[in-house]
Amino acid sequence: MQDMAAARLHMVEGQVRTNDVTDKRITGAMGLIERERFVPAANRALAYADVCVEVKPGRFLLDPRSLGKLLQLAEIQESDRVLDVACATGYSSAVLSTLSADVVALEEDEELAKEATAALRSVPKLGRLFGVVGPHRDGAPGQEPFDVVFVNGAVDEIPAAWVQQLKEGGRLLSILRDGPLGKANFCVRKGGALSRRVAFDATVPLLPGFERAKTFVF
Repeated sequence: MQDMAAARLHMVEGQVRTNDVTDKRITGAMGLIERERFVPAANRALAYADVCVEVKPGRFLLDPRSLGKLLQLAEIQESDRVLDVACATGYSSAVLSTLSADVVALEEDEELAKEATAALRSVPKLGRLFGVVGPHRDGAPGQEPFDVVFVNGAVDEIPAAWVQQLKEGGRLLSILRDGPLGKANFCVRKGGALSRRVAFDATVPLLPGFERAKTFVF
């Protein structure tokens, strides 16, 4: 039987710290929260592997390296309100809740949202969490403004709703596809627009429905 505590420690030391995640709040949270609670039984052996773990066909938890680096890039403060887009079974929301004032966990798949609710309720001493079921593209209207929008998965483009729901000076963390590869983008809302900089390479599965529309010439 796999020793999950040892696997969790190995994940933090071998996948997260070694990839320049130095914020002890992040490594501490990832070292305490039991990731296996958020993974289906069939894939539980992969809970701490250096892969994106499938939780439902076409939906994944980010691999530990990508998640840790994105969290550090976000520079989340204890006073921040965070929108966690495509939270799936809720692992990212659990970690985010230990770093921020409150988290709105957005999931459009009702089955995954129910699984996230059950998993999050099973974890003691998390921060303030609110669940919203609705289209990922729409963000969480009525819950804004957010200091941080955190996106779990790759996208080809950033929807306007996410930008509109950010505070001025708010940060958006997303992995944008660049051909077959992915680039982690740190974005800041300035004057109603979004400035971007590429921070690191991160190739993760595309979120369903976020493919760029294909064009052709007659």
